[in-house]
Amino acid sequence: MQRSILVTGGSRGIGAAIVGAFLEQGDRVAVAQRGSEVPAGAHAIKCDVSDPRQVAAAFKEARELHGPVEVLVNNAGTADNTLLMRMSDEQFFRVLETNLGGSFYATRCAYPDMVRMGRGRIVFVSSAAALRGAEGMANYAASKSALVGFARSLAREIGFRNVTVNVVAPGLVATDLAKDLPGHRQEQVIGETALRRCGTPEEVASAVTWLASEGAGFVTGAIIPVDGGFGMGH
Repeated sequence: MQRSILVTGGSRGIGAAIVGAFLEQGDRVAVAQRGSEVPAGAHAIKCDVSDPRQVAAAFKEARELHGPVEVLVNNAGTADNTLLMRMSDEQFFRVLETNLGGSFYATRCAYPDMVRMGRGRIVFVSSAAALRGAEGMANYAASKSALVGFARSLAREIGFRNVTVNVVAPGLVATDLAKDLPGHRQEQVIGETALRRCGTPEEVASAVTWLASEGAGFVTGAIIPVDGGFGMGH
């Protein structure tokens, strides 16, 4: 059965892999993002997730195209790394507004339809940095850590409506965002990863599509690490 899927930030990297994985399953996928390039077969909706009015408009468009959103993947995110002593107010709050605020706006839009349908799947893409912490990434780690509390609170709030809410926490994945890390830092992370390699966007997408599947119907409030063992113990 085709489902109505909305993914935020799906033009490249992990987001594009998630979109592709749902398309391969035959789902109808809308992608809310600032750019316009999306995997073939998906519908692009121009949207800055840090603007609640644009997010509401994106959901309206997705609903008109594919029906009420049955699966929401909060993937859109940004980073602006620097030591805290050099971090400006704007750097700190801009990252939170996109990573946390955008997830809040999108989830708030999805909530009413999922309650009315009596079913739904919400997946947040967080990070191993949310659990371990990472130097020079206080804003990013704070925003991604907040998603865990948000997701688990919502899981308790909406579970009786047959809506599951879960978190995927990737480690170092071969994406453009990872390329921004200095080479020595990438080597350090790989050295602390049990599998001694980067992950792939497709491996993260596999976890997301599983959480959105019927087989994961009794899984909610979970944090699924896709990090090669980087975050073990956290």
